[in-house]
Parts: sequence; structure tokens; C-alpha cells
Amino acid sequence: MFTTINIPSENYVKEADYFGIASRHKEDKFAKTGLTAVKSDIIDAPYIREFPINLECKVIQVIELGLHTQFIGEVMDVKMDEIIQEKGDQPVIEQIKPLIFAADSGNYYGVGKQIAQAFSIGKDLLNKEK
Repeated sequence: MFTTINIPSENYVKEADYFGIASRHKEDKFAKTGLTAVKSDIIDAPYIREFPINLECKVIQVIELGLHTQFIGEVMDVKMDEIIQEKGDQPVIEQIKPLIFAADSGNYYGVGKQIAQAFSIGKDLLNKEK
């Protein structure tokens, strides 16, 4: 079994929410949202052209967790919009503007301001005595 993981930006919050609540058996989600389904290069599943990051995955294991299902997979290919790449092949979070879903409140959030530089802010504590 194969699937894609499509990471939407804040610009597509309405469409992403709709994809999560509408049944694919009852509605043509792509026609309704105006988003574009693109045939993946490696797997037999479409990805969404307008979303900044798309992962083509091979499903390795499926685990039923009560009302939810956990999918464990292997990433076979990564598609990134060129505009989100500032240096080389690394994505820039401020360009991606990914949606973050908070299950506890049922709300979507965007990424906030930078707090600190990772693997740097804590260095002064490495050799500090108690």
C-alpha cells in the first residue's frame, strides 16, 4: 500500500480542513477545492501540487488504536516547492508556513516567532557546575 503525506501551508487551511472532514466516496475533493492532484513519480497515489511539501510513502505497518489508526511508512520521495528552499535543499520554516493542528482544542495554528537557536542556546550549561 502507498500513500502521500501532503503538508499544507496556512494559505490552504480551509481546503485542508475540508479534506479531513469530507468523504472521498461522496465528493470529489479536488473539484470542490480547486486543488490539483498530481501523479506521483514513484508510487501509485497522487500528491497536491499547491502544498509546499509532499512525501511519497510506502506503508510498512498499520496499527489500530481505538478510534484512530497509526500508519508507519517509508518515505520514498520528497517534493518541495522551490520557493521554500533558501539554502540548498533544506526547507525554510518561515516560507513553508505549515498548519499545526491542536487536538486538545480542535484549532489550527501557524508557526510563531523564533525563540532560540537549537543546539546552541544550552551550550553555556554544558560545563557549568551546580
